[in-house]
Amino acid sequence: MTTPDHQPSAPDAPDGPNPPEPQFKDRVYRSPSGIAGGVLLLAIAAWLGIDALVTGEGRTPWVALAALLLLVPLVAAFTLRPAVYANEQRLRIRNPFRVITLPWAAVEAFKSGYSNEVLDTAGTKYQVWAVPVSLRARNRAARKEARGDTTGGRGRLGQPRQAPHPTPVATGPVRAQGDQIIDELRELVEAHGKAPQAKGEVSVRWAYEVVAPAAAGAVLLAILLATG
Repeated sequence: MTTPDHQPSAPDAPDGPNPPEPQFKDRVYRSPSGIAGGVLLLAIAAWLGIDALVTGEGRTPWVALAALLLLVPLVAAFTLRPAVYANEQRLRIRNPFRVITLPWAAVEAFKSGYSNEVLDTAGTKYQVWAVPVSLRARNRAARKEARGDTTGGRGRLGQPRQAPHPTPVATGPVRAQGDQIIDELRELVEAHGKAPQAKGEVSVRWAYEVVAPAAAGAVLLAILLATG
């Protein structure tokens, strides 16, 4: 399951002396199940690693330190880090090892099969890690659709909450939550893809804050195991 959150939009690279500011806050999509799993794995790793560092003898503390240096960044990268940020100017995808920023004008299409992907106008595909495909959720939605239950239809996943008052029940085709998010991103492309402020170049940045410590841990662990 992936749910949206909201945070202020980070300013994009200026295209001129006075770049326009986004008119609404970023819609932020993350995976609660991924975050929960990551927190659990990190807690187990910290418990075992700290115990080995404190009570281990000989080379054990060094092996534990190298293993923590390798595993902690990787676990965090695949569970806590993935997120999708969208406003009326651009789409920003934070994957485990890269951050991809695509102005809406550079987005060609979204593809949803066994994984969710975005295709830019140059034909390059980028996987959307924060919005995983759940075949179980799709099957559950299909069963509800077959029963004629449309109360689980599409809602406005990325809109800020309004003042408390009765919320109308969503109606329409029943969709898995990941598919609802992709539908909403498609709507943003259609609404803002031709806007002047949505133009620009696609940028890809490697997450060296993840790669560097993991690589250092892997090298240290390899050296310890080879010389042991």
